[in-house]
Amino acid sequence: MDFKMPERQENSHKGTFGRVLNIAGSDYMPGAALLSSLSALKIGCGYVFLASTERVIDAVAAQTQNIVFAPIADIDNQLENADVLLIGCGLSTTKNAQDIFINAVQNVPNIPCVIDADGLNILSKLKGFKLPENVILTPHPKEAARLLDKPLIDIVADMSASAKAISEKYKCITVLKSHHTIVCSKDLEIYINNTGNSALAKAGSGDVLAGMIAGLLAQRCEAFYAAKLGVFLHGRCGDLAKNDLTEYGVLAHDLIRYIPDSIKTIL
Repeated sequence: MDFKMPERQENSHKGTFGRVLNIAGSDYMPGAALLSSLSALKIGCGYVFLASTERVIDAVAAQTQNIVFAPIADIDNQLENADVLLIGCGLSTTKNAQDIFINAVQNVPNIPCVIDADGLNILSKLKGFKLPENVILTPHPKEAARLLDKPLIDIVADMSASAKAISEKYKCITVLKSHHTIVCSKDLEIYINNTGNSALAKAGSGDVLAGMIAGLLAQRCEAFYAAKLGVFLHGRCGDLAKNDLTEYGVLAHDLIRYIPDSIKTIL
């Protein structure tokens, strides 16, 4: 498949390229908030607003000056100005996190929503919970097993069928992560990715992918296309990083550094 990046006009400004509201991180997982936020920016979105706890915001602010911060209590106001909602990276599954998830997802306006990591774990426990119209779920096989309430062995036995089952059950786009990640549309169209390697099998890699997809959505990419393109470029980052760092030595934050080089391969 031939991929193209969204166009960037010379007379654009940061608002042109969209605002991602990233509800992410918890006191013991601040890194997920940092990785997902920077990935969205690095792939080209205009703003990332990170809504999290005070401890997470302090930790992330010590690492970068590129993110705008918002207190958890201000989520409703932030949603009104967001072009994309990204939720779940390192969020935890506490009662408070569950309440935050339900409030944000139920009140999200008509904008794309990417749900990753603990957001998926929370969702799997909410029986009969209705998702908004334009949602991308990004599970790995264990999260997929929870979403479908099936044994893990059944998920990995037929990954395409599992991705379709999630899309059908939740009326969403599904990104089922594996060595050949599968993207399934709401209409059950399947894309099988062919980039990537074992360098991606590191904690935080999924946070980078979620941020990349959200960043593409903020730039007005159609949702199924954004999911496919994000997966392709994420895998390409892994391939480029492997060449320099070996499959053993790549960390999640290294992948972010290779996002521009991955984009160059399709320009």
